[in-house]
Amino acid sequence: MAKIEERLSALGLVLPPQVKPPAGVVLPFQFVRLVGNRALISGHGPQNPDGSLAAPFGKLGREVSLEQGYAAARLTALSILGSLQRALDDLDRVRAWGRVFGMVNSASGFNRQPGVINGFSDLILELYGPDIGAHSRSAVGLAELPFDLPVEIEGEVEIAT
Repeated sequence: MAKIEERLSALGLVLPPQVKPPAGVVLPFQFVRLVGNRALISGHGPQNPDGSLAAPFGKLGREVSLEQGYAAARLTALSILGSLQRALDDLDRVRAWGRVFGMVNSASGFNRQPGVINGFSDLILELYGPDIGAHSRSAVGLAELPFDLPVEIEGEVEIAT
């Protein structure tokens, strides 16, 4: 078993299958696009272990608490890792986490987006360590996200070819 898979297993974490979008929704893009030694990661949201979108839904600072947002960002990390696993066959091919863009569905006045996206960053750093897991990051508030998700995250990693 690969190193990252062992760490996931030790933490009791499971990677979800490809997302099951709501009925009638078409997603005509690749979740991970491999370009040379880079993997470009499309926006992902939090998923349940069965691939469905994970609740709670809504805006941080209104329907969703900071703690729930942090947990949603952590689930989003698992969603992204699941897509990377399917694209790369081995999560240990990730040589460096480069850039992460975290979007938070924010109610008016909510300004704790970095604390929400820390749920993603903390898990990536725990799994990959401070060298490979280190990444640049933005955490921004948006008025709306698809399907009323509380969090959407995209990014880019360097991979071994």
